[in-house]
Amino acid sequence: METEPQHDVLSQIPSPSKRLWVGLCIILSIFIVFAAYTIREVRWLEDFQVNVVQRNRKASLQLLRLQNDAYSLETTLHQMTDPAARYPIPEWRSEFDRLHRDMDDAVKLESSFAVRMPAADDKRAQLRTALPDFWEAMGEVFSLAENGHEASARELAQTEAEGDRAVISEIVARLLLLNDQAQTEAAGTISAVYGRVKRDILVVIAALFLLALATGLYTLQANRKTFEKLEHLAERLQAQSEQLRKLSWKLIDVQEATLRQVARDLHDEFGQILTALGTMLNRAGRRSSEADSRLLHDVEEVRKIVAETLESVRDRSQMFRPAILDDFGLRQTLEWFATQFARQTGVDVHFQAHLTDGFVPPKAAIHLYRIVQEALNNVARHSHAHEAWVTLDESDQGLDLEIRDEGQGFEAGSEAARASAGVGLMGMRERAEHLGGTLSIQSARGRGTTVRASVPVKARGDEPQRHRDTEKVRE
Repeated sequence: METEPQHDVLSQIPSPSKRLWVGLCIILSIFIVFAAYTIREVRWLEDFQVNVVQRNRKASLQLLRLQNDAYSLETTLHQMTDPAARYPIPEWRSEFDRLHRDMDDAVKLESSFAVRMPAADDKRAQLRTALPDFWEAMGEVFSLAENGHEASARELAQTEAEGDRAVISEIVARLLLLNDQAQTEAAGTISAVYGRVKRDILVVIAALFLLALATGLYTLQANRKTFEKLEHLAERLQAQSEQLRKLSWKLIDVQEATLRQVARDLHDEFGQILTALGTMLNRAGRRSSEADSRLLHDVEEVRKIVAETLESVRDRSQMFRPAILDDFGLRQTLEWFATQFARQTGVDVHFQAHLTDGFVPPKAAIHLYRIVQEALNNVARHSHAHEAWVTLDESDQGLDLEIRDEGQGFEAGSEAARASAGVGLMGMRERAEHLGGTLSIQSARGRGTTVRASVPVKARGDEPQRHRDTEKVRE
């Protein structure tokens, strides 16, 4: 069956990345421009409030101070010029000196805080002229009073000094009115700026909403087409995966049949040939005379080699497909394999089985045996462990198999992990899934490795078995 390459199928799936990037860049550009605009407006408002509103308020406080001093001047003049006053005019000099200092300080501060406006600047110039005139008139009043001209001093205070004071009060009142107007204009300016910023925020939000809506609709449409293609690709991949899984299971079955045949050939044919050779060599050795001691020695050496080869062939055949598995079941096979493996590799294997004398079906037994075989081979090759534990338990869900060691372990992504995740692990996982179960591996550097397989295989009661002598099977 011809299949279209995956990269050709993927190339047919439209990618919305380019347009999405364009939309994202536009959205980000709008955000950046709006952020810059907002920062500029906020800074302008801060500068305006600091340099106009706050300064205008401070100037108004100084004008109120001047106005209060002007009222104090009016009250003091009335009390000083009253014919029934308790104190003579010269006694009031200290009060006027205090007001003089306070008003001069207020004028200086008001000039430093005030926002420059033509009308207000004219009034400040008038105030700077009116104040010296008033204090000059008051100086003449106190000079006349000190020279004994109380009546002339009182008249001068009531006419010229009072007139200058009235001018000062009127100028201060006008400045206060101008400051209030400036404050009102500043508040209107701030309100206008806030209104413009609010309007611009609404415009930007509307633009962003429309852009996001358009991007979302395009994304939904593109994703819908992409998902349709992916769904079609997933169906094809699933069909291919199912075919590969069936092929993998078929290969496992072929492998087991091949191993069974190889084991039988090794044990039966080669074993018989080697046994016949051994018998013939024994006979030749008995027929040799004492004079043929050298020939007898060579025959004995060859006989030993044949015996060792025969034992090796039998061990190999048992490793390929142990006959004990068919005759005595999984528990005895794993116990025998643990002993053989420890003898061949030097890794001490501790085996425990908790079964209720059940018989594991042969097809399940061979797969579980292969999982143990591959896991222990990985222990010998990679873990550098001296001990391993194999446990077979029966539960309500089936059989639980665990192979654990306390070797060096490995971290995910390491070279050891890649070595362990090769064909052997795939084979173990395929065998567990072939039985309808699962297989998991847990490992950490310095903490060993644990392989767990759970298969829903129920152990049945003892079934009729071919009776064979245990020692004969082990040979």
